[in-house]
Amino acid sequence: MYARIESGSIMGVEGLPIEIEVDISSGLPGMVIVGLPETSVRESKERVQSAIKNQGFSLPQKKYRINLAPADIRKEGSLFDLPIALGILCALGHCDYTTFYRKIMVVGELSLEGNLRRVKGILPITIMARESGYEGIIVPFENRFEAGAIEGINVYPVKTLKEAIQFLNGQIELEPFSEERAAAREEDYGVDMQDVRGQEGAKRALEIAVAGGHNVLMVGPPGSGKTMLARRVPTIMPPMSLEESLETTRIYSVAGLVNGNIITTRPFRSPHHSISDVGLIGGGSRFSPGEVSLAHNGVLFLDEMPEFSRRALEVLRQPLEDGFVVISRAGYKVTIPARFMLIGAMNPCPCGYFGYEHQKCKCTINQIKNYQGRISGPLLDRIDIHIDVPSIPYEELQKRPPGESSRQIRERVMEARKIQERRFRDRAINFNAHMGEREIREFCKLDEAGHNLLAGAMERFGFSSRAVRRILKVARTIADLEGSDRIRVHHLAEAINYRIVDKLSLTSIMFV
Repeated sequence: MYARIESGSIMGVEGLPIEIEVDISSGLPGMVIVGLPETSVRESKERVQSAIKNQGFSLPQKKYRINLAPADIRKEGSLFDLPIALGILCALGHCDYTTFYRKIMVVGELSLEGNLRRVKGILPITIMARESGYEGIIVPFENRFEAGAIEGINVYPVKTLKEAIQFLNGQIELEPFSEERAAAREEDYGVDMQDVRGQEGAKRALEIAVAGGHNVLMVGPPGSGKTMLARRVPTIMPPMSLEESLETTRIYSVAGLVNGNIITTRPFRSPHHSISDVGLIGGGSRFSPGEVSLAHNGVLFLDEMPEFSRRALEVLRQPLEDGFVVISRAGYKVTIPARFMLIGAMNPCPCGYFGYEHQKCKCTINQIKNYQGRISGPLLDRIDIHIDVPSIPYEELQKRPPGESSRQIRERVMEARKIQERRFRDRAINFNAHMGEREIREFCKLDEAGHNLLAGAMERFGFSSRAVRRILKVARTIADLEGSDRIRVHHLAEAINYRIVDKLSLTSIMFV
């Protein structure tokens, strides 16, 4: 007695087809699973046997051999429970697998009672099934919204093992879960840039950063509003496209963080400074996306940035440069998207009050230098905009009128991004921040006054060549916000100003 069932697994954030073969023969009763199963897969035989019996089916005392192909790829997770159970029941004659083999893919975890439970990674598996030409996919009922977001494939949510058998036998009809029922939620961040009184300079810098896809470092004393500003950055970013929503949801699906519909709001991730480099970049013995990937198409906020371990900060260099992460471990090698906007926040010194006129700093010169030196030069060079966020006295805050709303700022950001879309329509980049050497030479040309200004800044502040390239990118974004075809001197001057906060703070230390 033999049966084959098509199922799927995940490798990184991509779906992977898995064929489950079941052979039942005479011999010493028992069940064996082969094909590089991990512990969670080997344990599935206990869940499967109990589920089959508790759903009213008999399980003869036979030898059950289950093969997960291809056999050279490690299998993990509980998503093979349902296809294994269906394979056994088909081999026992309760269903004819040939009627749906190569047409229907099956994924799901079983309880001992035979009910279906939510599993991770449904979205990438559903996408893979559609691209592989399958007509439909059977998923747990709780995964219906996630799978139903994919067009071009019928999604059949089921609640029990018996319901799946009855559907495949044609005893009941299941209406495919439609795209309309999986309609996207409206954006609702719950915060607005208008909530922040004052800090107009910081708001301006964040607007430029979002418009051009630049990274930001905010320096200021405790309570100056750095975190408050960072949390409102997603509200001034353009709405997510369907492609971006699916890209982000795919990562969250693998991490098991999708609760209902696809993600339609920009992610905002703010890990604690005690996080390890694996937690930040992803990986582990059983792969899990890190914070940099969970922030894909959104914001990664590192508060108290110097408190993060040096090793954790240094792993940010590849995703900041490339927009993806390559993770190599003993059992796998995967490439994960990680295109995010980095916002770092730090105090100017350990006590937080260096350069603050209303409270005296208690730190020594060496303490300040060591504290600021925890962020390496190569990492600082990859952060385009450095801004000072001063503390504003309470009395002055009360006098300030509410600023612009997030909607108003977002409209200007979107206009600047439309200019970039037209500029890069025939290239594999989207934003000014992603420009390479060739694009910088073509789109960031300076006049004589601009060249003189930049040369003087390089000599005075010791900018690296990478820092100069980032100044030009920021200047290009400032010009786009003004609708200017060329980079003017005042655009360049403002861009230079966003690179000298750290230089000035170190300079002032030397003269204390």
